[in-house]
Amino acid sequence: MKTLTNILHNIKIQELKGSTDVSVTDICFDSRLARKGSLFVAVKGTQVDGHRFIDKAIEKGASIIVCEDFPESIDDKTTYIKVNNSASALGYIASNFYDNPSESLQLVGVTGTNGKTTTVTLLYQLFTILGYKTGLLSTISNKVHSKELPSTHTTPDSIQLNKVLRQMADEGCEYAFMEVSSHAIKQERIAGLHFAGAVFTNITHDHLDYHLTFRNYLNTKKKLFDNLPKEAFALSNADDKNGRVVLQNTKAGKKTYGLKNMADIMGKVIENHFSGMQLNINGTEVHSLISGGFNAYNLLATYSTAIMLQQDKAEVLTAISQLTGAEGRFELIRSDKNITGIVDYAHSPDALLNVLQSINSLRTRNEKLITVVGAGGDRDREKRPKMANTASVLSDLVILTSDNPRSEDPNKIIEEMRRGIAPAKKNKTLVITDRKEAIKTAVTLAQPGDLVLVAGKGHEKYQEIKGVKYPFDDKEILTELLKSI
Repeated sequence: MKTLTNILHNIKIQELKGSTDVSVTDICFDSRLARKGSLFVAVKGTQVDGHRFIDKAIEKGASIIVCEDFPESIDDKTTYIKVNNSASALGYIASNFYDNPSESLQLVGVTGTNGKTTTVTLLYQLFTILGYKTGLLSTISNKVHSKELPSTHTTPDSIQLNKVLRQMADEGCEYAFMEVSSHAIKQERIAGLHFAGAVFTNITHDHLDYHLTFRNYLNTKKKLFDNLPKEAFALSNADDKNGRVVLQNTKAGKKTYGLKNMADIMGKVIENHFSGMQLNINGTEVHSLISGGFNAYNLLATYSTAIMLQQDKAEVLTAISQLTGAEGRFELIRSDKNITGIVDYAHSPDALLNVLQSINSLRTRNEKLITVVGAGGDRDREKRPKMANTASVLSDLVILTSDNPRSEDPNKIIEEMRRGIAPAKKNKTLVITDRKEAIKTAVTLAQPGDLVLVAGKGHEKYQEIKGVKYPFDDKEILTELLKSI
C-alpha cells in the first residue's frame, strides 16, 4: 500500500484540498471500480467526462480525487488535487504507484501508421532468440517473457500499462517492446513512462476521423520523439518524407534506416519470393523467412533497433534469419490444389497498396489475384473509395464485403467504397455483403496457381455488428475453405 505523498512525484499540483497523509489502496479512472481507499482520477475523455462521476466514486469509497475542476460540493473527509491535465497526471500516478517499472526496463516504443505490430513482434522474437527475457505490448498480444496476456487495445490505458510493465520487471525482463498508437499519445496513456528509444515506421492518411487533420496526426506521432530523454535513441525511416520531421525537436540520439534514401543503416532487397527474401543490410547478406517489400522495412527497423540497443551485429543477423513475423500480417496459407491464400490486416489505403504491390512483385502474372476487402464502420470514411480503387487497379478480381461495420449499415459502407472504382474496373468487381460468403466465392473462383487475398481483419477473431462482436476468424475460414476444394 502506498501513501499519497509517494505517488505524487512529478505531478504539477495547482491546488490541494485536504491531507496528503493518507494511504492509497489502488487507482482508477472508472468510478465503478472505486473502493475504500481508492484514488480516483477524473479524466475528460472523448465521450465521457469523469468529473461527472466524482460523487459516485466517493460513494464507492474513494478517498482521493484528482481532477481539473473541483466539484461544487466538497466532502471534508476527501482529499482533492487539482491538476492541469488529468489524463497526463494519471500516467505519472500509475507509474509511481507501480514503482516506475519502465525505468527498470529497456523500453522501446514503435509508432507509425503501418508496421507497428510486425516490428514489435519481430523485436520480441529477436531478443528472445538472443537469450533475453523480453516483454511485448502489441495489438495482437501482450507477453511477459513466455507468458501471454490478453490484449484489448493497441496501447493499454495508463494503469494497465504500468501494471503489465511491473510484471515484466518483476519477472526479470530486460527489454520490452510496445506499439504506441496515436490515440495513446493524444490521450496521454504513455505519460510518465521512461523510453530507452522510439522507432518511427511511416505515416499515411489514417485516423483522420479522430485527429481531423494530417498535421495533427503527424504532430501527435512526433510528440513521442519530442519527449524522449537525451540518453535515448530516436530511429526513423529515411524513405518516408516525414521521417526527418519527427526527429526535428528530439533531444535523443538520431539515427535513420532506409532502402532508397541515404541513411545510417541501409538495406537492399536482393531476392523476394513467397517463401522469403534475401536482404543486404549495410553490406552483409541475410536470408529472411518473411516476404513482402514492406516487410523489408520492418526487418530493417528491427535490425537497426537491436544495434541501437548495443547488440552484436553478427548475432542479430543470424537471429533475423529465424524470425517468422506477426499473426495476420501477410500470413500465407497453401492449398493442396496450389491456391495460395493470404491473410493481412491491411485496413487503410496505404497498407492495402503495400500488400498488393508486394504480391504483384512476387507473382508471375500467369495467375489471377482475387482480393476480398471491406472497410470498417464508424471510422474515417474518406479511405473507403480509395481502398476500393486500389484493390480494383491492382487485382484481377475484387469482392467488396463487410469488415467490422460496427453501428453502420454494411451495404452503405460498400456503396461508398464502390464510388472509388473507375467505370472500366466495375466489370471485375463483385459485391457480397456476407464476409464468409465473399471468402467462399473467392476460393470457389480460384484456379490452381491463383492467389486469394483476404484483407482488413488479420489477427482479429471477431466481426463487430451493431455493437455485438460475433466470432469470426479470416484465417480459420480461409484455411477451411481451401482444404475443402
